[in-house]
Amino acid sequence: MADKIATRQAYGQALVEIGKTNKNLVVMDADLSKSTMTYEFSKAYPERFFNMGIAEQNMYAAAAGLALSGKVVCASTFAMFAAGRAFEIIRNSIGYTKANVKICATHAGITVGEDGATHQTFEDVALMRTIPGMTVINPSDAVSAKKLLAQAIDMQGPSYIRLGRAAVPVCYDESDDIVIGKANILRDGSDAAIIASGIMVNEALIAAETLAACGISARVIDMHTIKPIDREAIIKAARETGKIVTAEEHSVIGGLGAAVAEVLACEYPVKMAMVGQKDTFGESGKPAELLEKYGMTAKDIVAAVKNL
Repeated sequence: MADKIATRQAYGQALVEIGKTNKNLVVMDADLSKSTMTYEFSKAYPERFFNMGIAEQNMYAAAAGLALSGKVVCASTFAMFAAGRAFEIIRNSIGYTKANVKICATHAGITVGEDGATHQTFEDVALMRTIPGMTVINPSDAVSAKKLLAQAIDMQGPSYIRLGRAAVPVCYDESDDIVIGKANILRDGSDAAIIASGIMVNEALIAAETLAACGISARVIDMHTIKPIDREAIIKAARETGKIVTAEEHSVIGGLGAAVAEVLACEYPVKMAMVGQKDTFGESGKPAELLEKYGMTAKDIVAAVKNL
């Protein structure tokens, strides 16, 4: 886990690789291609790349049209402007029509850092998972980002793929099986289960090491697919450990924690805590400092487990 690479960077690399064989793949961007990393695709396949300008609603409407004409479309901008500004278009033009559009949104969460509160989206997973038929994915590292993107492109229907700005440690080997809708157990444990997504998976692994030194055995589950969520993995963890802590770089309202709680409430209620952005906006600052201030670190996960 020594190497660090941003999931947005892995996304850009994967698009170029997939584009070699999938001639039906079209990529669109809202004038942020050097940030979202779709720029690499634009250089390799300029005839299949469209810079739609700072007009996110228009971009996703056009993406729906291309998809309904038979293309597979990956359309990118920052998560705030995808899930936020373009929500109605995504709901009605992509979700309602079941258009084969992959909404690949980068710069999600507090780790956007210096860009500040207006660009730090904590609501996108909550919004996207309410859309019928929308698959919602939040990869934890470069390896899972590439594998899950490839599967989403091969899968018919709309997907929302949440990607980050900051470089994060690589948790997986290239040989690991990572499948949409199936959670991955990265560390087994019997006293509690930490269910995490995105950048918080690495924090969960660090927390598990700290807890082990305190005599607490914690299972770490990468819930990279938030919809459809792996209900079986959640129920199994609840039965076998009796305690669940969720960890996400997203609001605790409507995100991974809420999705897990919905399963537990109906199937197997146990003690539970949520680590994530509380009911507040962010602010400008260094990503590491912001994660600490807003309670999204390994230390916060450890405290949540111990307090159950």
